[in-house]
Amino acid sequence: MNRFVKLIFLVLVVAGCRPGASGDRGVVVARVYDDYLYESDLRRLVPDNISKLDSIAFVYTDQWIKTRLMIRQAEKNLTDRQLNFDRQLEDYKNSLIIYQYETELVRQKLDTLVTEEEIEKYYHEHLADFELKENIVKVQYVILDKEEELEDEFKKLFSLPDSISTDSLEFYSKEYAVPYFLDTATWVRFDDLLATIPIETYNQELFLKGNRFITLSDDRFVYLLKFVDFRIKNDISPLDFKRNDIRDIIINKRKVDLIKKLRADIYKQAILNKDFEVYY
Repeated sequence: MNRFVKLIFLVLVVAGCRPGASGDRGVVVARVYDDYLYESDLRRLVPDNISKLDSIAFVYTDQWIKTRLMIRQAEKNLTDRQLNFDRQLEDYKNSLIIYQYETELVRQKLDTLVTEEEIEKYYHEHLADFELKENIVKVQYVILDKEEELEDEFKKLFSLPDSISTDSLEFYSKEYAVPYFLDTATWVRFDDLLATIPIETYNQELFLKGNRFITLSDDRFVYLLKFVDFRIKNDISPLDFKRNDIRDIIINKRKVDLIKKLRADIYKQAILNKDFEVYY
């Protein structure tokens, strides 16, 4: 007799139920007062390719029993008014219906095209909202295998004028670096950079103000970094760093306005159509 069959037999004996069938639901597995759990209920929970049905059945049956006991205890101790959830269920259903309709309307009608002029206008009108909460940098870095002994060659590439440095670094980094980052248009959180480069500093602000190019090494790698620009915490965030956030803010505002207009239009039309009346 496998564990699942033993479990069914044990529960039936303890609960005082007789193993039997109830329509298409099969053998009774457990009983709590007038509620019954059937083997078919357990079978539906487990995919056909799961072999350990007995252990899953035990966990589910135990939880089912505890839940039904708690429900019974609650029903005994709560008033009829406390147990009446009709209003809450109706409100919840109505909320879901409205949400589904508004979501579909937004999907169909919301204009998600945001121009650069709109982004810049919002940025300049809300500068106080864009105070930096962390230090950010524009940086180029290359990580080299220490055994390749390429540090000096890459230092020379970093020392080239900016107009040709990036292209040269890109060309050689593809071959030798593991990995590299040369995008000077993208702002990077300094804390994220520290997760990749083993910079040790107790004062990020002083470090950024005092370093433009640094070289670090550990047992395996050499790290070469060039700081192109930086902003300190509590400064105003550059537009480039907040462009996507501003776009999301503008779109969300349009969404809110669209829903407000929808509700107002429905109400106005209902007044014209005399679809409702108020009795005082």
